[in-house]
Amino acid sequence: MSNYNFFCPTRVLFGQGSLNEFHKQPMPGKKALLVISNGQSTIKNGSLERVKKELAAANCEYVLFNEVAANPLKSTVEKGAQVARQENCDFVVALGGGSVMDAAKVMAMFIPQPSDDLWDYAGGKTGKLKPLDKEPLPWIAITTSAGTGSEVDTAGVITNPDTNEKIGVGGPDSLFAKFTIVDPELMKTVPPKFTAYQGFDALFHSLEGYISCVHNPMSDLVQRTAIENIGKYLPRAVKDGNDMEAREAVAFANTLSGYSMITSACTSEHSMEHAMSAYHPELPHGAGLIMIAKEYFTFWINKHVCDDRFIDMARFLGKQEANDPMDFIDVLVKLEEDCGVSELKMSDYGIKEDECMTMAVNARETMGGLFMADPAKTTHEEIAEIYRRAYK
Repeated sequence: MSNYNFFCPTRVLFGQGSLNEFHKQPMPGKKALLVISNGQSTIKNGSLERVKKELAAANCEYVLFNEVAANPLKSTVEKGAQVARQENCDFVVALGGGSVMDAAKVMAMFIPQPSDDLWDYAGGKTGKLKPLDKEPLPWIAITTSAGTGSEVDTAGVITNPDTNEKIGVGGPDSLFAKFTIVDPELMKTVPPKFTAYQGFDALFHSLEGYISCVHNPMSDLVQRTAIENIGKYLPRAVKDGNDMEAREAVAFANTLSGYSMITSACTSEHSMEHAMSAYHPELPHGAGLIMIAKEYFTFWINKHVCDDRFIDMARFLGKQEANDPMDFIDVLVKLEEDCGVSELKMSDYGIKEDECMTMAVNARETMGGLFMADPAKTTHEEIAEIYRRAYK
């Protein structure tokens, strides 16, 4: 494909120290719902206090909401929206990683709506997918990790544990952030394990997009640069969180992987992981992707549907002499080893081998749209077999 449709009106302030520029930007409101995680990271590293000062310097009030978990829940988004409505907040600020940005973004969409049930506006298997009654509130993203690219796209991944659905909610152009801060200094304290999980999530956004059936010249450009940066710099960022050259390169790759989802799409690998963590919400998204990646991409190599693209990706990851699609698997596994994540096991998170077909069906029923971006069609049995081959 050579056609593409690229629209991303979010202003991105990128680089070390860019948080200091927050108060200088035009604010989209007077009172913010300030959304952070239910952990202590933004408190301990001082970023929360800094954002509070930036809001004060911009003459804005705020209400703090600190209940977002690693896989944000439908009920959490609904509670955050309720707080914002009660407090008359007129914009949202997200301070955190991908989960916080996803939750805050969907809160911004949901706050003005007359419903108390988020699933009125969700898709998946059980959502009603109603059109929005009112325009979303504006929101601002301040990312403290490099994993999802959620600061520059228009949907957030939300889990409904009552229906075992972990799906993207949102999507209208009005959900682009007004501006985003990507300051690698805020990422220095992310532990090595999570630096790796998040970095691989960003990597898989671009790897999947590169082999998708909707790739195009613009997405190729974005994805190649993201893949090259992660292949070269992620092991360094994992080894030394204070290596700012590496942190900055991985942060840049992460934002590019957000653009990857705008210019093309993720494929069924992401649907498969969402099914895993829908049933096992303690599983970090990036870790789940790593667990299935080798067998997932080997499946497509054995299909011979895009051999040249796998050779390209092997070269992007540093194996310049690559001339066989399986060279990609070699270099991918080597990157996992270099980042200390090659031995992750589904069984360590309570996943059982007899769940493979259940997860395969769930993946397609709840996020079937990503299967349409695959390089070829698949069956439930083929997806279940990928899980089985990856299981340990």
